[in-house]
Amino acid sequence: MKFINYLEKITGVDIYAMSAFGIFFTIFIVMAIWAFKADRQLLTKINSLPLDNQ
Repeated sequence: MKFINYLEKITGVDIYAMSAFGIFFTIFIVMAIWAFKADRQLLTKINSLPLDNQ
């Protein structure tokens, strides 16, 4: 039996997919807004963090 068959038997399973998509979309939009409004010096500092040997 395939996994999709198990999901079809659960009532209200579609709410989990919609809520997960909503959470992902919200976080994506918030991070995109932050990336556009962030200070360029801060982004440069964050960008160089993996290369610093401190």
